[in-house]
Amino acid sequence: MPQPGRSRKPMSEINVVPYIDVMLVLLIIFMVTAPLLTQGVKVDLPDAAAQAIDPADLQDRPPLVVSVDRRGRLYLNEGDSPSEPLEDSLLQARVAAVLRSAPGVPVFVKGDREVPYGRVVEAMVLLQSAGAQKVGFLTDPVAVRGAP
Repeated sequence: MPQPGRSRKPMSEINVVPYIDVMLVLLIIFMVTAPLLTQGVKVDLPDAAAQAIDPADLQDRPPLVVSVDRRGRLYLNEGDSPSEPLEDSLLQARVAAVLRSAPGVPVFVKGDREVPYGRVVEAMVLLQSAGAQKVGFLTDPVAVRGAP
């Protein structure tokens, strides 16, 4: 029972423990889901000392990436299942549809270092016949000497 003459002060502290718990749960969720967000096909890219892609070119829309795996199968990063191989004619039709709706979208080829060069050229021909004006190649950057 409060003593007469002594007033109760309102409690002005905020209990932050629940907020910390929520933050840690969100952190764990993002750590688990972040690797899953990188879609695509495992391709062992060749090393090359090429100029990096300008991020301003990728502002409007993500680029179309045609991947050629080591067995010569073609993949497209657009559509319902980007991790399933596509037939050449289906790939060409999908790329043509995307380029009709967004003509300025960048187009890149990501070819495995072990795939025969002819198969990468076939992919380039498919892209050009689908309406791609400029096609770029994706590579891994060359390690700089003296860098770890």
